[in-house]
Amino acid sequence: MSMILFACVVRVRDGLPLSASTDFYHTQDFLECRRRLKTLALRLAQYPGRGSAEGRDFNIHFSSLGDVACMAICSRQCPAAMAFCFLETLWWEFTASYDITCIGLASRPYAFLEFDSIIQKAKWHFNYVNSTQMESSLQKIQEELDFQPPVVLTLEDTDVANGVMNGHTQMHLEPAPNFRMEPVTALGVLSLVLNIMCAALNLIRGIHLAEHSLQDRQGPFCWLDQTS
Repeated sequence: MSMILFACVVRVRDGLPLSASTDFYHTQDFLECRRRLKTLALRLAQYPGRGSAEGRDFNIHFSSLGDVACMAICSRQCPAAMAFCFLETLWWEFTASYDITCIGLASRPYAFLEFDSIIQKAKWHFNYVNSTQMESSLQKIQEELDFQPPVVLTLEDTDVANGVMNGHTQMHLEPAPNFRMEPVTALGVLSLVLNIMCAALNLIRGIHLAEHSLQDRQGPFCWLDQTS
């Protein structure tokens, strides 16, 4: 069985898949691992550098630098040095083929479909070429891992992001406070009646003032009519 089963290149800032190898595996465990890989891709900005998410049968390894990350699903038997050496090879190949502007402007998934064949070739090379031919590269990567170990997660950890995907934060709803209406007291009723009476008196005063003002304005005209 192959050690490196699936690989993809994603954009770090939003997890957009840019290119991926052909998927030949359709077992339930593998498909579940693919789903978790997609979830993890959305969080890569939180884990700069190298990291691994360990599962029962499969591991997810990722390596990111700048705005590009490479991810792979490998069997549990795949050495970490081999997985990260493979991912580093993909990263160099991809960044040498496409400039940062093209990567940043990509707006649809798998925009760099032509790179899929390079992923397939690299995957075949690491799966079937004798590891002794890559001994120096693997030793270099192993020394780097010893000096700076990758972030280690579990596949269950990747589901923590379910409430944070696409910019939506998980909200914790608390029950609203229960306000009860208190019965109106006699003092409250008296205050309400007095307010209504005061409003009515003010309205009556306003009407009388308006009538007096109107009579004062009409007075001179009435006197002119009588003298004529």
